[in-house]
Amino acid sequence: MLNLKDISCGYGLKKILNSISFEIKEGTTTTFLGANGTGKSTLLKAIVGLLTYSGNLFLKGEEVRKIPVKKRAKLLAYVPQSTNIPFDFTVLEVVLMGRFHASKLSLNYSKSDFKIAQGSLERVGIGDFANRVYRLLSGGERQLVLLARAIAQQSQLIVMDEPITGLDLGNQMRLLLLIDSLKNEGYTLIKTTHYPDHALRVSDQVVWIGEGKILASGYAKEVINIKRLKEVYGVESECYDHPSGQRFILPLRFMENKI
Repeated sequence: MLNLKDISCGYGLKKILNSISFEIKEGTTTTFLGANGTGKSTLLKAIVGLLTYSGNLFLKGEEVRKIPVKKRAKLLAYVPQSTNIPFDFTVLEVVLMGRFHASKLSLNYSKSDFKIAQGSLERVGIGDFANRVYRLLSGGERQLVLLARAIAQQSQLIVMDEPITGLDLGNQMRLLLLIDSLKNEGYTLIKTTHYPDHALRVSDQVVWIGEGKILASGYAKEVINIKRLKEVYGVESECYDHPSGQRFILPLRFMENKI
């Protein structure tokens, strides 16, 4: 689905990522982990075409820079950490924006578009939000709307930057279950998170990013371990394997000096 070869990028003269290379298979969930400011969101912006980069980034075999915007929208949907919409668009109108690539430029959405948008809201558990004003929602509620917009887009790849941000515990679980459900339907998902437990729960592949490079990548249970948690976050912890097969992390104490 996605192939990155020697990707380097940043902001202005400040380079954030250096020679990043890895592949993401179709129908899998990949999570980027790392401390604040290490380049996780920067990498997502390069993947979705919002940031210039050097190197090559292939989406379904095509270099991203050469894919027309409308075609890219059919292949890839993006859920940012937040989006400020100054006008009083309703929630349904925001979700319908995910259907723009499939509609005419006049924004005459079809009955099918409205049905897809409403179904997407129901899928993330906010079907009754359709007529509410997006601008007046809480941060967590806005995040669910943006996720619904991405689902309505019906793109094969969904890229999510900190999708858990602002969500209560119940909606966090709803989102994790939804990620697994989408993967089982054939979608490919990429996300960033600050919660290794969440990465363990839903990820096929985990990529640790630090100091502008890949620190480690591989199966979640192989690369999320107490040594890596101490190196990246300065946290001493223990890992527990539940009879269900799920692994959990218990943080014990913060280490002033990382090893």
